[in-house]
Formats: sequence, C-alpha cells, structure tokens
Amino acid sequence: MAISFEIPERLLQEREMLKSVAEGIMRPESRYLDEHEHERPHSFIKAMWYVLRDQQAKALQRLTNGGDKPKREGPGTTYVRMVLLAEQLSWGDVGQYLCMPSPLLAGSAIEAVGTTEQKLRFLKRFAEGEPKWGAMAMTEPGAGSDTSAIQTTATFDPETNEWILNGEKIFCTNGKLALEESDGIVVVWATVDRSAGRAGMKPFVVEAGTKGVKIGKVEIKHGIRASDTAAIVLDNARIPADNLLGSAEVVQREGTAGFKGAMATFDASRPMVAASAIGVGRAALEFLKEKLAENGIEIPYGAPYHSLSAVQRDVLEMEAQLKAAWLLTLRAASMLDHGAHNSLEASMAKVKAGKVVTQVTQKAVELLGTMGYSREWLVEKWMRDGKINDIYEGTGQINLLIVARRILGYTSRELQ
Repeated sequence: MAISFEIPERLLQEREMLKSVAEGIMRPESRYLDEHEHERPHSFIKAMWYVLRDQQAKALQRLTNGGDKPKREGPGTTYVRMVLLAEQLSWGDVGQYLCMPSPLLAGSAIEAVGTTEQKLRFLKRFAEGEPKWGAMAMTEPGAGSDTSAIQTTATFDPETNEWILNGEKIFCTNGKLALEESDGIVVVWATVDRSAGRAGMKPFVVEAGTKGVKIGKVEIKHGIRASDTAAIVLDNARIPADNLLGSAEVVQREGTAGFKGAMATFDASRPMVAASAIGVGRAALEFLKEKLAENGIEIPYGAPYHSLSAVQRDVLEMEAQLKAAWLLTLRAASMLDHGAHNSLEASMAKVKAGKVVTQVTQKAVELLGTMGYSREWLVEKWMRDGKINDIYEGTGQINLLIVARRILGYTSRELQ
C-alpha cells in the first residue's frame, strides 16, 4: 500500500495554531508546573477545551448522520492530525499535553470495540459543558506487561443487570482528573473468567460518581509532573450491563475479542506516544542547536562527514534518528487513516521513538555540560520527561517482542 508523507495544508495550518499554544501558554508555565506537581495547567486546559470540544461535536455529528464509518472520498486524516497535535503540544510541555481535556485512551478503547450507541453515549459528554477527561486502567500491582495476569474481576448480577467490579488499578494517567474532578470516564479492563487468561479480558466503562470507585495513591513522578497518575480502587463497583464494550462471551482461542480490543486500542495510541516522544526530543535538539550557535558552532549540512567535529556529528545523528522515528510514526498513523491494520508499524514507531527520545535528551544534557544539568534550563526536564515514552503503552522490550512476532510469524507462546 502506497502512503504519501505529504501533510495536507489544512493540517499544517492547524499545527501553526498549536505552535502558538505551545509557545505562548505551555512553555512559560513549564518549569513552574514541573516544580508544583499536581497543580493544574488551567490556561492550557481552557485553551484546548474550546478547540477539542468543537472537534468532538463535529465527530459526533458525522457519526450520528453516517453511522460508524462516514462516507468520504479517499482516506481520512484523523490519526495524522492526532500525531501532529501530540508532537507539537509535547514540544511545548508533555506534562501539560497529557492534561488535555479529551477522551484520550478511553476514547481509543470505545472507538476500537464500542457500538455506535456506546460511542454516541459516552463521547457526547466531551462535546458539552465544562472540561472533562477520559482515561484507561489496565496495569495492576501484579500485572504490567503481562495482561493475562490481570486480577480485577467482573461478575454479572442478573437480578440488577449490572457488572460488579473488584480490584485495583495503578499508573492510570488522568485517573484522578477523570473520576474526581470532572464528569469523565475510565475504561477499566477486568476479567470475567480468570482461568481463561487473555480470553477473559473485557473493557468496562466506569463513569465518574460510580459508587465503590475511589482514587488511591497519586504518584509523585520523575517526569511529566504536570499530569496526574493515580491508582483506582474498585470495591463492589456496580456498572450497568451496557457499559461493557463488546461481547461478554469468552472464546478460548488466540486473539480473542477482548484481547484484540485491548491491542486495537494500543494500535491507535502507540503512534500518539511516539509522536509525543518526538516532540520532546525535538525541543531538546532545537534548544541544543540554539545554544551551540550562540557559541559559534554551526552545523554545516552537506559537508564531508570526516570534516565535522564530534559535536557536529552528534547533532546530525540526533536529527537523523528523530527523523526516522517521525517517518515511522507518520506511517503508523496514516495506515489507520487508510483503514489498514498497523499493529507492527505502531509498535515499530513506539519502540523507535522511545529509544530515540532517551538518547537525544541525554545527549543534549551531556553536550550542554553543567548548564544542561542545571534547572535553569528546561533541557534536564526534557530528559526526565522523555524517559516515560520508553515505558508506558508497552515497554520498549515488549514492543520489540511484538515486532519480532509479527515479522517472524510467531505467537506469544512461541516467542517470549
């Protein structure tokens, strides 16, 4: 399948608008919010709420008029638009970007496995009223990368036509924002049959105000400190039967609906994480080049490689690696817009960008010396912010496994 890497003009115009938000609103508050963890980036939230609310309203209108897949000529631009947004706003400040009032991962899960009625019902709230957040809860104290080890249970009560959820989720991005500070939602992955492993995994939409749901520990983090990362405790939390996304049926075979729904969510979200990583890496690289230029060190593009200094070669290598990660990310997003499966490409983009942002930000701190390590400049913050991209949404190691399995044709049992 041929995919053009030319970005439509209207998306480039939107990117310019986002750049003004990143420069004028996010960057000025970046250091303060990093040093005052869990304070809300109110200016950014207010600015983005108007934009995202209108976009959500338009998406819902198209869904109402045309069903799950509105008719259009040629591929859409939804996912390319999302990665452009993630990259530019993460260049501004990735912690604030994660506080963006939108469905986020909850929306990705609903889009992946929800019915048209569920999409309309759950996503409508993000197109009206005050800012709201969505989140997804999968990780548990004893179940990180191994999703088959999930212990949170969902038991059906036929008398009340409800599911009863019990368990604990950790490291839930925007969990507190979604459940305690807005009329938001969290998609909780639970098992309806522990003995079935991944086949028993099902996604449930938990709405703010649900009894038996409370926020546990709110993490103090190494980076992305403007965002909240919380534990969610479910104690006999009763969820309406139609808040289950997909079927409750447990089918014992590889790649069952519940697990496939989780993976479809990641196929959509991993290019976003990759784009976010690239935004942080670009911020560090641009700042490094600016400081080098102030000290008379320019990058002579086109000059013979052997004539360059070690610093100049380092900068060129950083740029090349960021560009490679960006092209992988655009491809993964474009495939979704073309209606193609992108599991391999999404994992390739995620693992590449996570590795690159770690290398680029560390190298920027190194080349800038003691000032790079100082809190006077933001580059040390970008180094801290960047590392999470190699960890969440599937660690680099897990995504490498996924890439290997897809290329070699092995199952998860055959290649671990």
